[in-house]
Amino acid sequence: MLDTKILVVDDEQAIGDMVDIILRKEGFNQIDVCSSYQAAESLIAENRYDLFIFDIMLPDGTGLDLAKNVRIKSDAPIFFLTAKANDADKLRGFMYGADDYITKPFNPMELAARVKVQMRRYKSSSPSSISRQVFDFGRFQFDISAAELTVAGNTTILTGKLFHLLQLFCEHPGQILSKEQIYAQVWGEEHFIDDNTIMVHIRKLREKIEVQPGNPKLLLTIRGIGYKLISEEL
Repeated sequence: MLDTKILVVDDEQAIGDMVDIILRKEGFNQIDVCSSYQAAESLIAENRYDLFIFDIMLPDGTGLDLAKNVRIKSDAPIFFLTAKANDADKLRGFMYGADDYITKPFNPMELAARVKVQMRRYKSSSPSSISRQVFDFGRFQFDISAAELTVAGNTTILTGKLFHLLQLFCEHPGQILSKEQIYAQVWGEEHFIDDNTIMVHIRKLREKIEVQPGNPKLLLTIRGIGYKLISEEL
């Protein structure tokens, strides 16, 4: 954890300082804390971070826009730590690239535990830690080591939860995966608690691999159970 660099952005200085203290106690000692969008943009431009924790409402912008900008060039985990707690806000957060969404007031130890889980997954999925493996499903190919998804000849880098989600499906072709299994494997949570989170990410993944995302032929919904990825040849 010593080589993990974290940026915390919260307009309440007391919360930013508390998160800083919590994470340092857990062994993270490279933490920057700021309280504005502009300050965060400057720090992001000057540093390479391994994890971000953003409040959504900032005095001069939003954490959503920060996340959107980060996702252009980084697949590092993004947390939203915010008082905005309704389902629509959570869905919007995940659509902007969040890996986790925690509402205030929050349990400090739960935050620390979730940060550890995300960092383990992020570090284990880096190209240097993965042997080369390419899945070929006809319409698309997924190179695990490079995190590259090639669809109909066009290649993009797959980041964050979409990387882990597609990897899970590729490693279990033709197998029905329950929502509970998906949540446990991709989000690292033993207890399934958020159906909307999975639905958002399934929709985003379909937008990348399907000809018609609204009428999927590869990533199928198995009503009442979960989802299944099949090959075009099946």
